[in-house]
Amino acid sequence: MLRTRHWFALGAALLAVLASFLTQPAAAAVGRPYTNPVKSQKGADPWLEYYNGSYYLVTTSFTNELTMRKSPTLAGLATAPSVRIWSDTTSGRNANFWAPEIHFIDGKWYLYYSGAQSGAACCDTQRTHVLESAGSDPMGPYTYKNTLTGSNLDPGGWLIDASVLRYGGKLYLVGSGSVGGSKQSLVIAPMSNPYTLSSSAFTVISSPTLSWETSGAPVNEGPEPLYHGGRTFLTYSASYCQTADYKLGRLELTGTDPLNPASWTKKQTPVFQRNDAAGVYGPGHNGFFTSPDGTENWIVYHANSSASGGCGNGRTTRAQKFTWNADGTPEFGTPVATGTTLAGPSGETATTPAAYTVVNRNSGKCLDVEGSNTADGTNVFQWTCTGGANQKWRVEDQGDDTSRLVNAATGKVLDTADCSAADGADLRQWSWLNNNCQRFRLIYTGSDFVRIVNANSGKVADVAGCGTGDGVDVRQWTWLNNTCQQWQLKPTV
Repeated sequence: MLRTRHWFALGAALLAVLASFLTQPAAAAVGRPYTNPVKSQKGADPWLEYYNGSYYLVTTSFTNELTMRKSPTLAGLATAPSVRIWSDTTSGRNANFWAPEIHFIDGKWYLYYSGAQSGAACCDTQRTHVLESAGSDPMGPYTYKNTLTGSNLDPGGWLIDASVLRYGGKLYLVGSGSVGGSKQSLVIAPMSNPYTLSSSAFTVISSPTLSWETSGAPVNEGPEPLYHGGRTFLTYSASYCQTADYKLGRLELTGTDPLNPASWTKKQTPVFQRNDAAGVYGPGHNGFFTSPDGTENWIVYHANSSASGGCGNGRTTRAQKFTWNADGTPEFGTPVATGTTLAGPSGETATTPAAYTVVNRNSGKCLDVEGSNTADGTNVFQWTCTGGANQKWRVEDQGDDTSRLVNAATGKVLDTADCSAADGADLRQWSWLNNNCQRFRLIYTGSDFVRIVNANSGKVADVAGCGTGDGVDVRQWTWLNNTCQQWQLKPTV
């Protein structure tokens, strides 16, 4: 009887183990391979979100417009089209756009960024501005909502690098500024909604007092919230961005009131810094995102590839996975070298795009190089989408908020005939001459469509007479805001 009970117990245990094994979830798919940088043009101050099957990346422009990239994989961001989602000509806020971030709050996206007065000396007129999306599309369209500043910020309300902290069901704006003559510090104020401060007075919660926060100049900036295990952290960038010693520090909310400086505890050593052996200098101004399956935590940041890289457009966007220490604090590791192939975020299932088809909204036809002819001057028209290489285009960022469209079959670029500025001038292919007649701005119109605007003429790609047939010519025309002038960029392999 004892032996029977023994074998019965053993069998039950084995069955339990087998059942547990059979009910374990399948391992998450390893992400598509990617290589840093994930954006090599205008890659400073990156913000990255994974939402509804796509990654969205927005960075500093130093101009009066902001562009966003969208891709189904992290790797695809490196070659994704840069699409303008906002521009502003309003006096007082129409220059030097820095540090854009998007936050999804109550069903809409809110875009926060620093902007300055055109013609003013850099960078005394930087203020924080906020936009609101029309719906749940991260690319907008956006409308301007407010300027967010404080009565006690100096000089004159200067505030940069704003982000939104959520705690106890409330919203707080965190940013970088100076109060009462303080050094450039981390500051905080309560919000009554995503675009309104409930107090005009900011409180300093961290100042650059440690030696590693003062290289080149004493600076605390770029605060970024991170939540894990019921704890609230705030990473920030320290020291002057012009130096290779720009780096990340960390605060933790150890009290219960984010507005009380005593509620924040600063880690006394940096958490992410230069890696000379890997050729990575000045890593900082980060953001955080999670993998598509929600199981991995990732950091996105900018860095230079030389010690003298400075604060300009030489900084590139990089990303890497991070982990958590046994004590519940984040472990960011060291920044990896560019050119190293890594596994992307887990749960990616899409194929990394190699090019894009350009599909007219009105006709549903594709932008096509006639007959795959490789000659300069070959016509570009619309045609039923066939999947042919002559209907595939690489959209290559030129680093000045414009792109060139390179045909995958011929290697030639979309070109405005004779650099004409007239309505009706033909769009054709031509060898790359590196002029504005071959550069285009992609401007978001909503619902996943763009207008394709020539940098020389300001005219848009237009299907002649709004025709829907194969072979109807594509030309440039004054923007009429109709569907014949709107195009969808569809990823393709």
